[in-house]
Amino acid sequence: MRRSFDRLMTDLSDAEIAAFAERVLAEDKAGNDVTTLSVVGADIKASGRFVAREEMVLAGLGLATAIFARLDPAVSFAPQVKDGDAVGKGAVIADLAGPARAILTGERSALNTVQHLSGIATLTRRYVDEIAGTGAVLLDTRKTIPGLRRFAKYATRVGGAHNHRMTLADAILIKDNHIALAGSVAAAIETARRNSTAPIELECDTLTQVEEALALGVTHLLLDNMTLAEMREAVALAKGRAKLEASGGVSLKTIRGIAETGVDFISVGRLTQSAPAVDIGLDFSWK
Repeated sequence: MRRSFDRLMTDLSDAEIAAFAERVLAEDKAGNDVTTLSVVGADIKASGRFVAREEMVLAGLGLATAIFARLDPAVSFAPQVKDGDAVGKGAVIADLAGPARAILTGERSALNTVQHLSGIATLTRRYVDEIAGTGAVLLDTRKTIPGLRRFAKYATRVGGAHNHRMTLADAILIKDNHIALAGSVAAAIETARRNSTAPIELECDTLTQVEEALALGVTHLLLDNMTLAEMREAVALAKGRAKLEASGGVSLKTIRGIAETGVDFISVGRLTQSAPAVDIGLDFSWK
């Protein structure tokens, strides 16, 4: 069965989460935290809280839980909210208690993870709110940090977007370079159909390409850097025969107008490419 472009969801498995925790702690050489091991006694206990320093949408709390559990099962990391919740400045995100060494060793890995993924979720929610009521669906892209795509795309979904292609194997996306190498739009489409049953999306830079693609029966078109007037005309040309995705240069200031042209989807690379991390602090107390 062919998969839909907008339904390639990223459910994170327990195995993926555990592997992530192991990988980030290995990267940090958490077993040899010379500062903590040299300064903090093994019997010292600590407690603290993850606290929001600004408004945000949370994502990645399960990963933080796994990081501390991997370091020491005696550490209790208890989220007070859940992924997808919007919280205000000063909100308690999670309570933390247990051996001080493990808390100190894991705090940066856990904070970095939650701050980064929550930043993606927060920015995504802002884009989703901007197009509310238009019927357009927000999509993410493959513009992610290599190795972190599954988690970044999870965060966009938490923020309210739909996942586009997870990998190159998920669907065919024919762009200008593919067309140039194939010789023409028709040749690229025909060759793709002959060699694969994967869903096909064609990037269109002009309305002429939109008309050609529709004549070839392509059912998913990416309108690349088109003007609002061109998008409206593409919608009129398609008449429901193809799903239309707008892409290129989309910002919070422009996305509402794009959505109101009648396109079905809007893809935004900056959701994962340049979302700023949110500010979360760890407030400690000692026992």
